[in-house]
This record gives sequence, structure tokens and C-alpha cells, in this order.
Amino acid sequence: MLYAYIKSLHLIFVVTWFAGLFYIPRLFIYHIEAMQKPSPDREILSTQLKLMTKRLWYIITWPSAILCTVFAIWLLVLMPGWLQQPWMHVKLGFVVLLFVYHFKCHQIFKQLQRDEVKYTSKFMRIWNEVATLILFAVVFLVILKNAFNWIYGVIGMLVLAVLLMLGIRLYKRIRDKNPNA
Repeated sequence: MLYAYIKSLHLIFVVTWFAGLFYIPRLFIYHIEAMQKPSPDREILSTQLKLMTKRLWYIITWPSAILCTVFAIWLLVLMPGWLQQPWMHVKLGFVVLLFVYHFKCHQIFKQLQRDEVKYTSKFMRIWNEVATLILFAVVFLVILKNAFNWIYGVIGMLVLAVLLMLGIRLYKRIRDKNPNA
């Protein structure tokens, strides 16, 4: 019974962590675009976006990442045999990538808090999809409990990446035709 509660808490914090990781790059995009606006819009928007990103990052995203990890470790303590499973090794590799993504987002967050814009909004739109790719990989690994045939897995991830890039391009065309979209 304890296992079910710990797994439930782990999943809740996975969801909230990803919610933060999905939304923070959107706020980065808005901040980068706000920095290109004339005064006083630039300052007003930048101040508001800094506050929004700070709250999202420190109140939702970081605590969720930490609690997700705590409950994941607890699950592995309860089910140590999982560490012998190939699918778990692959999943943990993706979790490491997720933390790399998280730390890079933290670096970008700190830069924007100092009004340092080092990336374009186009780059950030693509960056925003990295968490999506990791989420797909982890969910399929956990549900199928199989390191799956790598040929199909790699092809599937490439197809997903291409579809995401096409979606970004389509959205850009729509935005270019209608700036209020």
C-alpha cells in the first residue's frame, strides 16, 4: 500500500515539474520579445515577466523537481529490482538529460533576471520542445517497461521532432500573418 502512495506522489510531482518546464520557456520567449519593445513597454513587461518566471521557477518547478526525485529514489528503495532492468537504465539516462535541460533553463532564467538576452525567441521555441521529447521517451519506457527496439524508438523520436519543428514553422507563419495570434 505504501508503494501506491509513493508512486502517486512521484507522478504528481512529475506532472508539476513538467508543467513548469513546459511553461518556463514560453515565459522566456515573452521576455525576450518584450526586451525588443520600446520604453516604457519594455520595462513594464520585463518587470512583470521576471516576477512570473521567478514564482514559477522557485515555487513550482524547483520544488517539484526535488520532490519528484525524492519519491523516485524512495520507489527504487522499495523496488530495487528495477535497477537491474534495461528499461530503467534507459529511463534514468533520460532523467539525467531532463536535469541537464532543467539546469540549462535555470541558467537562462538567471540571465533573463539580469536582462541578459543571449538567445532568440525562435531558439527558445525550439528549446521548448526538448522537454516534450524527453517526456515522450520516459512515458513510453515506463509504460512498456522495455528498452524497445532502438530502431523504432529512434525513428519515432525523429518523426516526433520533425512534427514539432513543422508545428513551430506553421505557428510562425500564422503569427507573421496575424501578429495577435
